Amino acid sequence: MPYWRLSGFYLFYFAALGALVPFWGLYLKQLGFDALAIGELMAIPMATKFIAPYVWGWIGDYLDQRMLIVRIGAFLTSLVFLGVFWLQGFWELGLAMALFSFFWNAVLPQFEAVTLQYLRDRVARYARIRVWGSIGFVLTVTLLGIAVDKQGPGIVLPVLFGIYLAIWLSSLSIADPESTHVIDGQPAIFTIFRQPPVMVFFLVCFLLQAGHGVYYAFFSIYMEEVGYSKTFIGQLWAVGVVAEVGIFLFMHRLLQRFGARVVLIASLLAAALRWTLIGLFPLALPTLLFAQVLHAATFGTFHASAIHLVHHYFRGRHQGRGQALYSSLSFGAGGAVGSLYGGSVWTGLGPTVAFSTASGISLLAALLAWRWVVNDLDTRT
Repeated sequence: MPYWRLSGFYLFYFAALGALVPFWGLYLKQLGFDALAIGELMAIPMATKFIAPYVWGWIGDYLDQRMLIVRIGAFLTSLVFLGVFWLQGFWELGLAMALFSFFWNAVLPQFEAVTLQYLRDRVARYARIRVWGSIGFVLTVTLLGIAVDKQGPGIVLPVLFGIYLAIWLSSLSIADPESTHVIDGQPAIFTIFRQPPVMVFFLVCFLLQAGHGVYYAFFSIYMEEVGYSKTFIGQLWAVGVVAEVGIFLFMHRLLQRFGARVVLIASLLAAALRWTLIGLFPLALPTLLFAQVLHAATFGTFHASAIHLVHHYFRGRHQGRGQALYSSLSFGAGGAVGSLYGGSVWTGLGPTVAFSTASGISLLAALLAWRWVVNDLDTRT
C-alpha cells in the first residue's frame, strides 16, 4: 500500500480547504459583498458537490479508472481557477466558482474509493492516512491567517492556485489499485440506496452538514466582527483541526470498540453542543476553545464513521458511487442548504439564532441516527 503517496494527496487536498473555507468569506467581504451574497456564493461549491461527485463517480465506476478521474479533475480545477484572479462581480465570480468546484468536487470521492480499495479489510486504518489531510489543513490555516493579517485576503488567491497544482502533481504518482469491479450477484446501487437504514443515514449526513453550513460560511466573519484578529481566527480554525488530528490517530480503536453507529450518534450530539456554545459565548475564550476542540467529533469522528458505513453499505463496483452519494448529499446538498439558510438567518435574526438553528438540526439528526442507522445491512437483496 503506497501509504505516503496516499497521505501526501490528502495533505494537499485539505490544505486547499484550509485556504478556502476559513478565508474565502473574508475575501468576498473585502470585495464588498454582504452576508446574504456571501452565503449564496459560498453555497455554490457545495451545490456543485451535489451534482459533480455522482457524475464523476458513475464514470469512474464504469471505466474502473478512478485515478484518471482524479487527475483530470485536479488539472481542470487549477486551469479554471486562474479566472478568479480577474473576476470580482457577483455573477462572473459565481460562474467561475461553479466551474472550478465542479471539477474539484470530482476528486475526493474517487480518491476515497481508491484509498479504501488499497486498505481492503483494514478499513478501520483509514484514519491513519486521512490524518495527513488534517495536518495539511492546520498548517495552511495557521500560516495563511498570519499572511492575511499582513497582506489582506487577496493573498488567498495565489496560495489556493499553488495548492491546486500540488494536488494535481500528487495525483500523478498514484496508480489505481487492483480492481474489485465485479461482485457476483451484486444488486443495482439504488436497491441498496432504498433500504431505510441507508436512506436515513444519508439524511443524517445531510442534516449534519446543513448545521455546519453556518460555521463554514460565517465563523471567520463572526469572529472578526466580535474583535478577533485574522491571525487568531486562523489559530481558532487550527485548534479544531489539531483536535481532529488527535482523534484520527486512535479512531480505529473507537470504531472497533463502539461501532460506527454509536460513534456517529455521539458526534451529532457533540455538534449540537458546539453550535450552541459558539452562538452564545463568542467572547468567552475558554468556552470558544472548547467548542473548537469539539471539531474532533463534529467532523473527525463523524466523517471516519460515515466513511466506514459507506464502505460497508456499498461494495465492489458501487464503491465510487457510494462515496459520491455521501459527498453529494452531505457536503454538497447539506452544505449548500446550510450556507443559504445561514445567510438568510444571519441577515434577519443574527448569529446567535443562526447557530442555535444549527444546533437543533444536529439534535434532529442524532434522533434519526439512533432510531434507524445500523452498522451493516442485514441483507443485500
